[in-house]
Amino acid sequence: MASDAAMAANWAGNVRFGAERVVAPESVEELQEVVAGTRKARALGTGHSFSRIADTDGTLISTARLPRRIRIDAGGTVTVSGGARYGDLARELETAGWALRNLGSLPHISIAGACATGTHGSGNGNGNLATSVAGLELVTASGELASVRRGVDPDFEGHVIALGALGVTVAVTLDLVPTFQVRQLVYEGLTQARLLASVDDIFAAAYSVGVFTGWDPASSQVWLKQRVDEPDGDGEPPAERFGARLATRPLHPVPGIDPAHTTRQLGVPGPWHERLPHFRLDFTPSAGDELQTEYFVARKHAAAAIEAIFAIGATVRPALQISEIRTVAADSLWLSPAYQRDVMALHFTWLPDEATVLPAVAAVERQLAPFAPAPHWGKVFSLPPDAVRAGYPCAAQFLALAARRDPGAVFRNQYLDTYLPMG
Repeated sequence: MASDAAMAANWAGNVRFGAERVVAPESVEELQEVVAGTRKARALGTGHSFSRIADTDGTLISTARLPRRIRIDAGGTVTVSGGARYGDLARELETAGWALRNLGSLPHISIAGACATGTHGSGNGNGNLATSVAGLELVTASGELASVRRGVDPDFEGHVIALGALGVTVAVTLDLVPTFQVRQLVYEGLTQARLLASVDDIFAAAYSVGVFTGWDPASSQVWLKQRVDEPDGDGEPPAERFGARLATRPLHPVPGIDPAHTTRQLGVPGPWHERLPHFRLDFTPSAGDELQTEYFVARKHAAAAIEAIFAIGATVRPALQISEIRTVAADSLWLSPAYQRDVMALHFTWLPDEATVLPAVAAVERQLAPFAPAPHWGKVFSLPPDAVRAGYPCAAQFLALAARRDPGAVFRNQYLDTYLPMG
């Protein structure tokens, strides 16, 4: 078993882990021994969380060196190592003629970590990435290798978005669909007035839609990802939509960054995994040096919530690189911010400067307070614990599950004790 000193901090560098040791088991058996023999443990994927969700004062376990596993089943599922990255899995699925229904903006993230924190892509009809999970294999606090399956285990919906509180996920089974082609169109110059007036139509305009904005009332961007096999998916794109004009050159969401980092635009069709993410697997994701925040509000409040942030644009912009607005379909996962409600996600990519960012975060939270925002579990936020728990009606049910799976609190940490305390 190797140690992994490279994982002493998260990807952004804003979290320095307080672990006594960092280990990288090279087999499931080694992982079981580590977990069974430690007082405190947390699992770590690719480190793309910006909160202290993965931190521990015990043993930090990297899953990156566990054996590689990809098994495509004839019934339309794939079982894959939890530590695998979405981008790596996607390439193999495409070769075999399969696809995932949706992807996040970064293909660099681990499958288990993304699902455990409720990470998502976009699309009115697309749930977050965890909704594709049909089964999990995890090492529990006793060192036992356990499995849970959708439709078999009654508490399955509590296991999928579990914040690392139930064990270390070693394999995930995901639903597949036949491969499909997507084209990406970007429209520039969307005004605040038109966004607010047409918000429902904009997010219904393609399979996956994102609006990038610097909260400048005069100019935002609409990124449309159209399935080629859907109506109007392969026709001549209109030169103008929602008062915005079709871009004639590739763009990066963050102004001033080389668009070579982004997936192909200008309406050129390509495989799903090379269009649904915003960023290419072999290039730096997003801006690189950044902090991130994200809040989910019920989609019925979309226009009002967007308008509330435009009202403090002058406060937000000095700390901001870019924001993205997306939609996520309702699901039944206990700790999902989209539990039993369609949501709009308001994402903020900040400068890598906490002193500048935290006042802006507080201002955003004040503006969104009337809409009961739920923060992304893996991002920076400052909402008080009771406000966080208020957004999760299954919190008590989840804590009862965690007490059964982990009676010795091996996988608990300060983050969980703060936002989901036992008892």
